[in-house]
Amino acid sequence: MKFRFQRKYFSIPYIIFMALFIIVPMFFIAYYAFSDATTGRLSIEAARKFFTDPAKFHVILVSLFIAIQTTLICLIIGYPIAYILAKKEYNHNVVLIMLFIMPMWINFVLRTAATRDILFAIGLTGGDHPYGATLIGMVYNYLPFVILPLYSTMLKLDRSQMEAAADLGASPIQVFFKNTIPQSMPGIISAITMTLMPVMSSYVISDALSEGNITLIGNSIYLSFANSQWNNGSFTALILLILVLLTMWGTNGRKTEEVRGGLW
Repeated sequence: MKFRFQRKYFSIPYIIFMALFIIVPMFFIAYYAFSDATTGRLSIEAARKFFTDPAKFHVILVSLFIAIQTTLICLIIGYPIAYILAKKEYNHNVVLIMLFIMPMWINFVLRTAATRDILFAIGLTGGDHPYGATLIGMVYNYLPFVILPLYSTMLKLDRSQMEAAADLGASPIQVFFKNTIPQSMPGIISAITMTLMPVMSSYVISDALSEGNITLIGNSIYLSFANSQWNNGSFTALILLILVLLTMWGTNGRKTEEVRGGLW
């Protein structure tokens, strides 16, 4: 029998990769989350500990609070930057665009260490100002992930709609809120998706910049596994996965809609 190569065979490496690095780890997380640490039998002890421990709920609330604030600050800073970069007089300036992309090329740990040294030099240490130091570090590290999707969306804005709205008597503020923002909504949703949950699951930034004074979900999972509490760490990771899936489901539903701004 003669072997005939088909294009579907290109998917085999991807299937193997998914099986080894996504499906198998998820199976072990689910197994440890609902098994007894001693006997290995089915157990909800990890779930009971999670839902009866006030510290766990505090960690989730702190993680959500910092993630939401980081996302909002990144959007407030990143939106006007992306809007300016997308203008005709700037969107061909490769150097200017690269200034905002280059931090993504630097090692994550190195960026965090450099941020810590700068904050220490100006007196904003994690020991005295753990929340402020962590928030600054989060914004610095995740700002490029907000600018890039917004910039890509801004390049595709239908500026003729804005001009038409202005010609019909709309003020610049009306044009911005009723036309520009609706048109750029896909970029905003992508920016939120790429910032909100990664901030919650981060543990290097909060651990290094707050000097251990702030614990996020990522820190909690890391500490559980570091202390050989596999069941507790797995269940916390499962909760984080559920939050990620809910976020993706919520943003995906919005993203698939055709969002178009009116004239005004």
